[in-house]
Amino acid sequence: MPQTKPESELVSLQRANEELRALNQSLRSAQDQLLQSERLASIGQLAAGVAHEINNPIGYVFSNFGTLEAYLERLFEMLDAYEQAEPALTDSAIADRLAALRERVELDYLKQDIPMLMGESKEGLSRVRKIIQDLKDFSRVDTHQEWVWASLHQGIDSTLNIVANEIKYRADVKREYGALPDIECLPSELNQVFLNLLVNAAHAIGPQRGLIVVRSGDAGDKVWVEVEDDGCGIAPEHLARIFDPFFTTKPVGRGTGLGLSLAYGIVQKHHGRIEVRSEPGRGSCFRVTLPVRRPGAEGAAT
Repeated sequence: MPQTKPESELVSLQRANEELRALNQSLRSAQDQLLQSERLASIGQLAAGVAHEINNPIGYVFSNFGTLEAYLERLFEMLDAYEQAEPALTDSAIADRLAALRERVELDYLKQDIPMLMGESKEGLSRVRKIIQDLKDFSRVDTHQEWVWASLHQGIDSTLNIVANEIKYRADVKREYGALPDIECLPSELNQVFLNLLVNAAHAIGPQRGLIVVRSGDAGDKVWVEVEDDGCGIAPEHLARIFDPFFTTKPVGRGTGLGLSLAYGIVQKHHGRIEVRSEPGRGSCFRVTLPVRRPGAEGAAT
């Protein structure tokens, strides 16, 4: 029986209403992703500012430390000269007092321990300086989002240092780097992709200590990076949805469901692709493939 005109209009209105709801949901998801991206940019700017502020005092402490080492070397040289002159002392009372003082202050031990303490402290300062530099590299936010030629390996290494505390208690990290050319990209955004993949890999590791392998390779006009873990894996029914906004298999309060979605968007922006292979109980492997040169870069707006 054919529909009457009012019924036909009602069906059309219902269909239009459903389409409008779907569009509204898509817009809401896009807005949430933009807000999250804005938050990440703000955090990046804050981290870069903090790193810069810390770098200044570390710089002059490091400089003063070098001067202190030089002063100690000269003092030890003078001390050696005094020690060599001790046997020539004719006053036995002074000689005895010096011998007692040497024993009380444990001079021989101090001469061995002070250089060791200085070396360990200098190594610690060097590590702090490296962490600060990695934080600055990782969180670099280009005001105009300029595309530059950059090393993926440098970005991955900086990111690994930033997330070291998240990984070191869960898994060992093995680097299997191939020879890669620099690529034209937005380095800070790709660092965010690597961070999300590495943190996800760490969270997938069970109670037993696991292994995360980071590989890279050259494929002509493209390069690829893989992050593989031996964790819990992803159920087949979830594989098709892992890049959807707000989809997460993590417990409530632990994941926002935006990490992989943001990573997917960044890789798409770079005209690349991100793929995953996984088997429950045997781990997952995410591969990011990127062009060496940005397609249509000549005359393109940044």
